[in-house]
Amino acid sequence: MSAYDLLLIVSLSAMLFMLAAGNRAFAGWVGVAFYTAMGWLLAHMSPLVYAGAAPVVSAIGFSMGGQAVAWQLDAVGWYFAIITVGAALVVTWFGAGVWGRDYQAKGGNIRLLHTSLAMNVATMLLFLGSADMLSLFIGWELVSWSSFVLMASGGNTMKYALRYVIYAIAGAMAVMGAMAVIWHVAGSLSFTALQAAVSHMSTVSLWALVLLVFFGFGVKMAVLPFHLWQANAYAFLPGPASAFLGAISSRMGLFAMLVVLIRLLGIINLENLSILGSFSARDLLAWISLATLIIPTFIALRQYDARLLLAWHGIGQGGYMLIGVLTGAELGSAGGLMHVFNHATYQAILFLAVAAVVYRTGTADLNKMGGLVVRMPLTFLVLLFGIIGLAGLPPMNGFVSKLLVYRSLVSEGMPLLFVGTIVGTLGTVLSVFKLIHNIFLGQLRVEHEQIREVPWSMMLPMLLVAGLVFVTGVMPGLVLEWVAAVQTRLGLAPVHYVLGGVKVQDSQVDMIWITGVLFAGVGIAALIFFGLGNKSKRVHQLDNYAGGHFLTADTRYQYTDHFYAGLMHHIGSWYRGSFRWAEEAVTTALETFSILANRLVRQEVPAFSMLVVAVLFMAWIIY
Repeated sequence: MSAYDLLLIVSLSAMLFMLAAGNRAFAGWVGVAFYTAMGWLLAHMSPLVYAGAAPVVSAIGFSMGGQAVAWQLDAVGWYFAIITVGAALVVTWFGAGVWGRDYQAKGGNIRLLHTSLAMNVATMLLFLGSADMLSLFIGWELVSWSSFVLMASGGNTMKYALRYVIYAIAGAMAVMGAMAVIWHVAGSLSFTALQAAVSHMSTVSLWALVLLVFFGFGVKMAVLPFHLWQANAYAFLPGPASAFLGAISSRMGLFAMLVVLIRLLGIINLENLSILGSFSARDLLAWISLATLIIPTFIALRQYDARLLLAWHGIGQGGYMLIGVLTGAELGSAGGLMHVFNHATYQAILFLAVAAVVYRTGTADLNKMGGLVVRMPLTFLVLLFGIIGLAGLPPMNGFVSKLLVYRSLVSEGMPLLFVGTIVGTLGTVLSVFKLIHNIFLGQLRVEHEQIREVPWSMMLPMLLVAGLVFVTGVMPGLVLEWVAAVQTRLGLAPVHYVLGGVKVQDSQVDMIWITGVLFAGVGIAALIFFGLGNKSKRVHQLDNYAGGHFLTADTRYQYTDHFYAGLMHHIGSWYRGSFRWAEEAVTTALETFSILANRLVRQEVPAFSMLVVAVLFMAWIIY
């Protein structure tokens, strides 16, 4: 029995325990112990990324239709697994104490929350060890249905979970179509057979495989135009569930793309697969990824529910990951892969910080808050670290991964994609400023005068991950060592890293030096401001005078409604004319397809009708 088998056994045990005793007061802390044990087992398998060890093979395996089905954990799976287990540990810790007791007291089903979270972790760990297309598909389906259970755990989120199921089923059908193509050209569903068959695949078969894999697995990442399900499905769940799904769940789609498109098919084949002259399959996927980056980011700018704002950004951030990996270059792929880790860390603390604010104020409406920094200073600090990482600014880790993607796009001769990523970053900066301003800055509302900081059972995990966002920003080599091992396993050139960053020919990016200069500048500015400036006097916010009037609680001198009204005046027609039209077009198409499918199923011979459709579809793909 290997360490990977033990990892699967522990994850299954955690799920069964939560199913049996998930409503007990101590269940959350037992969950923390389970996830800590999983982390220890993954640490035991760390030679996968530190020493280039061979994959850890599972004893689990069987044969199906003459095809071997097996599992083994390699460097790529380990990288995603450590992020998955880490995210589960943090969110379970957040909900194990006061938050969990209050959630249960308010009628929340804490057993369902704990069980569905453990189920997601167990199925993800199985999926990340896939060793052939059959095990990949089995794991994919288990992850999809586990995600549905977690999305439905919010009580009033069932309609969003059902919407996800529709998309997930469509994605699964696409993956099955891809498997049919592989079976036709390779005669087997093993990874080795697919890799060997790529060189003599026809252009039509290769195009069909690329598109079916990208969009089939892209549904999970909410790649455009399959993005409409995710924001609501993630945003309105209990805080720990939103944080977990937002941090890592969508990246399971990226993992599958890395395995099939990058490791097995190869970047070279994507480049050689052309359409309209020099425009290749890689270019097509990169531009779709750019649209996934920009459009959800600017949709996030319009949100006034903090949870929706973060959920839309979660979709957009996946665009950076895909663009970076699709460059195929040393720096770009390193940036895209590192961004998986970075996004998981800052997205987790952002969702948890918002959950902490909702726990104290009872609202996530950005128009109904303000000034909370004086009541919740540590939560403010956590959110500040998170938005700096999300915006891609130094010294947090999001800056490093985005910088690597930017530099690679320039050096690889992709200037338009570079400009597009900068536009996406601009939208991110604008929206995260609104997030922190409307919650923590400005005027404290009278109804929040008695608000206080959240308990330490909620605060400590947030602070620890916020520290991780900072440390891996200053010393990105800690993560880049893992990333280099993943690149090697995928057949990409590994990044040349140092503790403070990366080496590029005769130069290097050293975040330790950059952070030192940044802090020195801030320190000098603080000395000038506080040492040489006029003496200040701290007063109550209502002990003030403005516009010829003394201020009272009835006078709102800091407004958060329609924060970017001026900007929206200029680009509002763009939203209405482009984004809204595109979303309505997709929605109408899906509704039309649903009506046709419903009528087909209601025929007197539904099974025969569905069989005819399936056979025609497969024949079109293969021939």
